[in-house]
Amino acid sequence: MAVVGAGPIGLITALGLTHYGVPVTVFEEDERLSLDTKAGTVLTRTLEVLHRYGVLPEVLRASLRIDEIGEIDRVSNEPTLSVRTGELTEDTRFPFVINIPQHHLEPVLRDSFRGPLHMAHRLTTFKQHDDHVELTFATPGGERHVKARYLLACDGGRSQIREQLGIAVDGHTLDERYMLVDLKADLDVANPRDYPYLAYFSDPSEWMILVRQPHCWRFLYPLPKGAGEPTHEELRDKAVRFIGEVDGIEVLGANIYTVHHRVAGQWRDGQVFLLGDAAHLITPMWALGLNTGVLDASNLPWRLAWVLRGWASESLLNGYEIEQVPVAIKGSGQMAEAARSYMNRQGEAVEAMTDGNWGNAFTRGLLGVRLDVDGTGDWSMVKTGSAPSPVRTGDRAPDLPLFGPEGQVYLHDLAADSFVALYFTDTRRRPRVPAQEGPALRRFAVSRWDAPHDSGLRDRALFDPAGRVRRRFGVAADTLVLLRPDAHIAAIVPFDPLADEDPAAAIYQRICGRAPARFEETQQ
Repeated sequence: MAVVGAGPIGLITALGLTHYGVPVTVFEEDERLSLDTKAGTVLTRTLEVLHRYGVLPEVLRASLRIDEIGEIDRVSNEPTLSVRTGELTEDTRFPFVINIPQHHLEPVLRDSFRGPLHMAHRLTTFKQHDDHVELTFATPGGERHVKARYLLACDGGRSQIREQLGIAVDGHTLDERYMLVDLKADLDVANPRDYPYLAYFSDPSEWMILVRQPHCWRFLYPLPKGAGEPTHEELRDKAVRFIGEVDGIEVLGANIYTVHHRVAGQWRDGQVFLLGDAAHLITPMWALGLNTGVLDASNLPWRLAWVLRGWASESLLNGYEIEQVPVAIKGSGQMAEAARSYMNRQGEAVEAMTDGNWGNAFTRGLLGVRLDVDGTGDWSMVKTGSAPSPVRTGDRAPDLPLFGPEGQVYLHDLAADSFVALYFTDTRRRPRVPAQEGPALRRFAVSRWDAPHDSGLRDRALFDPAGRVRRRFGVAADTLVLLRPDAHIAAIVPFDPLADEDPAAAIYQRICGRAPARFEETQQ
């Protein structure tokens, strides 16, 4: 497997493939990772993906954790509306978001990736065959030829791979550019401010986003069309207009970038897939740029692993584009544009900002993404209300603890490398839950009644004290919930606890195109 591009999406994709045991090599055209001042907020759903791929502790160590996303009144300089992610404790182990500059995140991801990473490798051409891709790289040591089963294009908004495939990109470029500035300023002791660590100053004439990074403050604001690059003095004065006079402000770094809203018309061509900015360029409001790319890096690697293991047919790969395209175009893209208009006071607040803190925090953390898992067109990015709502097919499953024979286990960990069938039932009544037959599909009876030792279910029973998980899922008794390896819900169906049928296997085969692999098949 070849990943081209060693930015965050390329590295996270490579970490995902490694998690699933897929050999992967990363190629980057530059001689070193980027040092530019770039994206800085990582949302809750991304934290869950990083946890699944085994890199979250290292990322958290380099980050600043925050549980409030606030809006500041431009006139009074006082907080108004806040999103408090701490309300998400019934949904995730990570009820917060983090701030980390992209040029700090990339080295952490690089150091966590154990596979080959080749810098100064510029892809010049590639040729597709029925079962592999031939790639040619220009390197300091001369031309290099590589074969790969699949080519994953994570080479950014100006993707040469996308261009060579002739894939068109639809959308527009904004007239205004964005100014991103990292400043050293003491707003904690000498000049205390009670700003949330992620704060939005909305204003029709000039708006700004304030981000507390681990070692500095970051300011993000639009530059008018045709405006030149501000001097350090002008950058300092701009910050002072928002936060008040502060002595000793020092400009650490700045970057001006053009803002796009563009999506590729095709995300797969044979053995080649587009991910991240190569597939979609999204206005980086609400941290929806990088974090939407991570959704791509969550969706595709498990599919590739299932195909390469022989656990699924090639048709499983089609779901990547079907599910991710609407999220990028009509989800993240439109939501980011609405947020930008709201910051300018040119548009109304989107529903995700106004209807209940739980729904607000759930949506803003990117936990509210419901994928179109069955091709019906039913998908969403927004959850509303002040209390958790029952799950639906396509939703990301809440990550709550259950108790197996040896102790506590979380739902997302159960499904980290397999489909998982949860049979919500009463283990006292000896329901006929199929035995564990293979690694591709695991089955568990979930009950608030611990399985008796003579029930024959101890090896596949999960104790749910007080029915906490079942209540959060909002499902009736004798309901089967099938989780995918990316923790999205593939199906919710009733089942007969006295029947010998295997509904989970039937659903798995419909999704993957093959019956779930048995242990003896995987050992051959």
